[in-house]
Amino acid sequence: MSQKKRHQQIITKLNIDGQVFVKELASSFDVTEDCIRKDLTLLEKAGKLKRVHGGAVNVRVNLHHTNVSERVELYSEEKKIIASKAVKELEKGFVIFLDISTSNLEIAKLIFEKNIALTIVTNMIDIMQLYRQNSAVRLIFLGGDFNQAKDGFVGALTNHLIRKYRFDMSFIGVVGIDLDHNVITTYETNDGMTKKTAINASKKAYMVGESAKLNQDGNYAYASLDDFTGYICEKELDHSLVKVFKDHQVELM
Repeated sequence: MSQKKRHQQIITKLNIDGQVFVKELASSFDVTEDCIRKDLTLLEKAGKLKRVHGGAVNVRVNLHHTNVSERVELYSEEKKIIASKAVKELEKGFVIFLDISTSNLEIAKLIFEKNIALTIVTNMIDIMQLYRQNSAVRLIFLGGDFNQAKDGFVGALTNHLIRKYRFDMSFIGVVGIDLDHNVITTYETNDGMTKKTAINASKKAYMVGESAKLNQDGNYAYASLDDFTGYICEKELDHSLVKVFKDHQVELM
């Protein structure tokens, strides 16, 4: 196999799994580990990946998709899987918070379909519009400052209202999860502060977001892993990633 084709297959595997390992690649391609290390070094210089101990991971990116309209169609199937897992945690009578997040919009849709008798508190306009129809759900919508992306309300007034609650659960959207630096990011400062306020007002707080978020970054760090009860994503993660979450006592779903 040519070096070019091997590089293409390495990148393809990396895009699927999020991480590759020297030993596994050497065995798969029937070449030496030194050969694979040289491949990874060349790919890193080309900006295609980031070398880590024993292998490589995807390069972290900032997509700058600040509007819901830009994000709603991305990873749609993954978000439906996330929603199905989240809804299994809910019980009749719960009071939950759903912040501005396309994953949370899927959670809200599934709650609506199942007609679960609980209370949703939200600051996301799309969720409010969903519940214009009759439902067993009691919806409480929080006002405040209209955010830059024009999809919900954030800021001091929103945070003041959130502090009055003690949510059974909150589901919090993430733009990026940086396990190396233990930071959870979003795009806007006010959005981040509102998310953190909701976390503090919750008995249990779950990050919701597809596993691709592990290789993405926002511009504002609003929390750390230790602030959350758990992380809900669409697939099982590599054992090395699982260990990081376990070390921070974060449940993986």
